[in-house]
Amino acid sequence: MGPRRRKNEKPKDLKKSLKILFDYLKPFYVYLLVATILALIGSIFSIIGPDKIKEITNLIVSGLTTTIDMSKVKSITIFLVTIYVIGAICMYLENYIMATITNRFSKKLRSDISVKINKLPLKYFDNTSYGDILSRVTNDVDTMSQTINQSIGTMVSSLTLLIGSLFMMFYTNYILALVTIFASLFGFLFMLIVLVKSQKYFVEFQEELGNLNGQIEETYSGHNIVKAYNATNMEIKEFDNINKRMFNSAFKSHFFSELMHPFMGFIGNFSYVLVCVIGANLAINGTITFGVIVAFIIYARLFSQPLSQLAQVATSFQSAGAAAERVFEFLDNEEMSIEKNKKYLSPDDVKGKIEFKNVKFGYDEKPIIKDFSSIAYPGNKIAIVGPTGAGKTTLVNLLMKFYEINSGDILIDGVSIKELSRENIHDLFIMVLQDTWIFEGTIKENILYNKKDVSMEKIKEICKIIGLDHTIKSLSKGYETVLSDTDNLSAGEKQLLTIARGMIKNAPFLILDEATSSVDTRTEELVSKAMDTLAKDRTSFIIAHRLSTIKNADLILVLNEGNIVEQGTHKELLEKNGFYANLYNSQFEKIKD
Repeated sequence: MGPRRRKNEKPKDLKKSLKILFDYLKPFYVYLLVATILALIGSIFSIIGPDKIKEITNLIVSGLTTTIDMSKVKSITIFLVTIYVIGAICMYLENYIMATITNRFSKKLRSDISVKINKLPLKYFDNTSYGDILSRVTNDVDTMSQTINQSIGTMVSSLTLLIGSLFMMFYTNYILALVTIFASLFGFLFMLIVLVKSQKYFVEFQEELGNLNGQIEETYSGHNIVKAYNATNMEIKEFDNINKRMFNSAFKSHFFSELMHPFMGFIGNFSYVLVCVIGANLAINGTITFGVIVAFIIYARLFSQPLSQLAQVATSFQSAGAAAERVFEFLDNEEMSIEKNKKYLSPDDVKGKIEFKNVKFGYDEKPIIKDFSSIAYPGNKIAIVGPTGAGKTTLVNLLMKFYEINSGDILIDGVSIKELSRENIHDLFIMVLQDTWIFEGTIKENILYNKKDVSMEKIKEICKIIGLDHTIKSLSKGYETVLSDTDNLSAGEKQLLTIARGMIKNAPFLILDEATSSVDTRTEELVSKAMDTLAKDRTSFIIAHRLSTIKNADLILVLNEGNIVEQGTHKELLEKNGFYANLYNSQFEKIKD
């Protein structure tokens, strides 16, 4: 299964995350400006409408005692229909532009995340679950894009309606305007209190969502192990614990945010009552006309509606802010050092000598490789053996420059790996790992991975050497059979496929990290012969637990606790009857009753 979950680091400051968010939106500022103008036009037309309705109402009321001026009513009606149609068109265009901005923003952000993933050191992935990373790429980015799509236009139109209706209310009657504002002040205060109280729960929800995805990903990828160890109940219990925490944070955040809607509705209705009561008294006294009351009821709705919408926008921005913290925390992680003006070793010109000079390395200040020195000469087959945790795989990771050494040096043909780029070093090595990786594609594409100009005859030749050709031919479409990581290939067949992928690459060095651990004895013998062919004229490093597979190695390095405790050929080490001999003989000991 993947790396175990850890508690997320403290997220970045919300204000800083939102600032980075708006920096990402800089390329779209022109589109945002156009969308804002369209939203403003639509909102202004909505504000103009009630004033014209007031005129119609006054015409009808006065016409009840005399005659209604139908031509005037008709002209006002045409005017209202026109501005409302134009407003609707503006709103449609604004929504279209915002949808375009949102998709482009999401595309750019996902591209940056994809680039970032390839720049992060391996130690980041050692400490972070894959599910949590996937949650940031999918759920968190979607939350941000949806907020931009739905909230920015709403915020602009709501603010315009709020300010415009406020101006028109004072323009129409300041007494009723003050009454409406007084009622709405309670809504403002309540909204601020809710925003402050609920923000932390939105952050907790996004974090727990990432933890939940991580738990699901780990449990699914290790489904067979979970079943084999009867750990289903344990994993379900852990899922329930995370799910419960997620439920609590989601409930609290949505409970507080949803309080806004009924309360703002109450404030709106309360303002209608006040307008009707006080407006009626003013109308009886002859201070205002009946049309003013009708217009004010509409203005009160226009004034309270933006408040409710702004409350919803604020809630959305809380979710987006929590998501932005996680996404930008990921993008802000320390990258591998930038490599410039490095030397270059051509794979065709490398002779094949590698020297380790007093190499020291540790994870999080815990020493793994304490003081390692050795020389691998061109064409040698170097076997690295030792108990679990001795530093075998770590040594290979340092050689491939997956990690930076703490002190000492590694030289390739006399050139320090510090002076070479990672890409150059990776070009020099063929690497076949214990953990197989098959991507969704044809068998041919899996073997050719990132290699071009390789003939089909060459591919078939390699597959015949390692005994994979017969298996491939038995499939429905042969080398064009589409595979995915969930296909029913045996572990041995997957390993053979990755070995074929390594054999396609022409490089002076070969690394085999337990490459035959997943194959049976007969297949192992066949693969070992193929490896001997592959290792010819190459400097090879073989990590092996099955010591019987490295009898013909030119040099065996025996590691224990990060140091070389013995070195020599298989025969020499057995004659010493030391640490290696004990390891070797322990594989053939029989358990006695």
